Amino acid sequence: MNFEKMIEAMTPDIYQSLKRAVELGKWPNGERLTQEQRDTSLRAVIAYEHARKMPEDERVGFIDRTKPDGSKHGDDPLSAQTLKILNGH
Repeated sequence: MNFEKMIEAMTPDIYQSLKRAVELGKWPNGERLTQEQRDTSLRAVIAYEHARKMPEDERVGFIDRTKPDGSKHGDDPLSAQTLKILNGH
């Protein structure tokens, strides 16, 4: 079975299991993932999320950049930002 067919056949339970294994670095039985297993599992999780068109805020790696007032911390997370240092004196 190729990678694409595996993603198509993946159930939500398998997705959750792989996602949890990547998060913890070990399988449900406690055995540690090898680096290759971790890389492949993460790739499968991301591909599953993409194939199912999951909302961005439910995907692996999502960082909520919303401030308490509802505005965003910048449109481009890779752009330089100016920091304002306040002196407490």
